[in-house]
Amino acid sequence: MSEPDLRDLDAFVAVARTRNFRRAAQDIRVSVSSLSQRLRDLEERLGVRLMNRTTRSVTLTEAGELLLSRVAPALQDVGEALDQVRGLREVASGRLRINAPPPAVDLVLAPMVGPFLAAHPQIVLDIVSESGFVDIVSAGYDAGVRYGEHLAQDMVAIPLSGPQKYVVVASPAYVARRGTPRHPKDLLDHDCVRARYSNGVITDWEFEKRGQIMKVDPPAKLISTNISLAMRAAIDGVGVWATLDGYVRDALKSGALVSLLEDWCEPFPGPFLYYPSRRQVPPALRAFIDFVADWRKRHAPRS
Repeated sequence: MSEPDLRDLDAFVAVARTRNFRRAAQDIRVSVSSLSQRLRDLEERLGVRLMNRTTRSVTLTEAGELLLSRVAPALQDVGEALDQVRGLREVASGRLRINAPPPAVDLVLAPMVGPFLAAHPQIVLDIVSESGFVDIVSAGYDAGVRYGEHLAQDMVAIPLSGPQKYVVVASPAYVARRGTPRHPKDLLDHDCVRARYSNGVITDWEFEKRGQIMKVDPPAKLISTNISLAMRAAIDGVGVWATLDGYVRDALKSGALVSLLEDWCEPFPGPFLYYPSRRQVPPALRAFIDFVADWRKRHAPRS
């Protein structure tokens, strides 16, 4: 009986971690049919079934769980050894996969993408934007972006930007019609534009003033996951909208929107790039980390 090679084991681990043939095939850059054939060949060589597959799900058998527990760490050691060798090359290359929430993509990552890829033309940047929390290791990402309160302690984290700030805005016509809220509780008597996350949750609006924190759940006139729709609705006078200041900076300058409750909107730390602690960071990720450090120096606010 011939022994499986590293490509067979790598294919198995990719599917076992993602529980998805299509995503695993993309991760290791093979076709779905080729990946399926590799796993069938591996199971035939070993003489045991490793996975139960249906059209909708993939689950590991007892043998599959055992193999994953022993093989995955070994493949990680092999990968880190290869990463270390690749790190000796002067030019970073390959695909860099990053998972990030939409506001971080729109306001922080988007301006970096063009300059980064111009500086590193042999890197393919793969950014997935989603608001739900993701296990970046099991999902096959090199790094993720989150705010500090949601970072796992076993991750290495570096700041991506300076402080950010939520603002509460409305159109001048809406304020003239409904009045100006002076306190967060006043929002309970206003129409509001609310956001729903991908997990279906609509979070309270949180305010802070000199250490006093207040949360309110104002009535929604419009609920949307789309930033462009929410902004258009606010400009058109549908209601009050709470959002990151980066989205509405131009609208505030032009007068299309006015800022409300400014004394209750204090800045907070911006998002962090985070990744698993490794002895050797993959070259493409190391290049991005170094780029972020330089970017922050060049774009730091001048006193």
